[in-house]
Amino acid sequence: MRRGESAFWVTMTTTFETLLWSVRDGIATIAINRPEARNALSPKVIEELNLAFEEAERQPDVRVVVLTGAGDKAFCAGADLMGGGMSGEMPTPIQRHEMSRSFVRLFLKMRDLSKPIVARVNGYALAGGLGLMAGCDLVVASSNSQFGTPEINIGLFPYVILVTLSRSVPRKKLLELVLTGDRIGADEAKAIGLVNRVVPPEKLDEAVTELAQKLASKSPVILRLGRRAFYAMSDMDFESGLEYMNGALTINGLAEDMVEGVMAFFQKRPPQWKGR
Repeated sequence: MRRGESAFWVTMTTTFETLLWSVRDGIATIAINRPEARNALSPKVIEELNLAFEEAERQPDVRVVVLTGAGDKAFCAGADLMGGGMSGEMPTPIQRHEMSRSFVRLFLKMRDLSKPIVARVNGYALAGGLGLMAGCDLVVASSNSQFGTPEINIGLFPYVILVTLSRSVPRKKLLELVLTGDRIGADEAKAIGLVNRVVPPEKLDEAVTELAQKLASKSPVILRLGRRAFYAMSDMDFESGLEYMNGALTINGLAEDMVEGVMAFFQKRPPQWKGR
């Protein structure tokens, strides 16, 4: 390992043009690999993120996904305004529309994934990058990270990412962010619910690994059922949510892992999950 090299990159192999991908101990790490562009979202990045999450879903040994950005400057600074990787040319309106639709598909894939997603935020998380971060289940950020929706400053409004942001940030604070374009620091992001944990930069990998390993130690089938139920219930009215969750509880009770978990509790031993 080179001096200062993150442990996350040791087993990385570049199987995509714009991403780094690895799997270790049940944890798949997906990193946007454009540090020179602050890991901006080009059409190719979004296309490959869709493919990477499909791959994470297919691999039975993957139990948790960590999403991050290469380097130490940015998680993702939003859309690539310099041409998006299309031979240096500005995309046409139709290309921009199709890129946005691909972004929408990415959010749906992330929501429907059967495994939890942890965002490892190592610097700027701005615009579409902030929406991408908010689409993850849990977020661990370095204390020097910055967050914001600066689109208003260039005559745009963050329409699509409001769908993910509005499910994490209180209404008035979210309106302040999107209407002013102001940035906030990691501590404030945690205070308003955008971030779960804030750690010093040198502790970021340790904190992410600890959280990912904790998730990987749980029953994969119960994580899948519970995560799916959580997102389905979030868009329901109160009465419908209660009825839906009551049915989800009944299904949970049919899982072999529930029986194993209860037996392990009474026998004072670690559970041996079967994923069934």
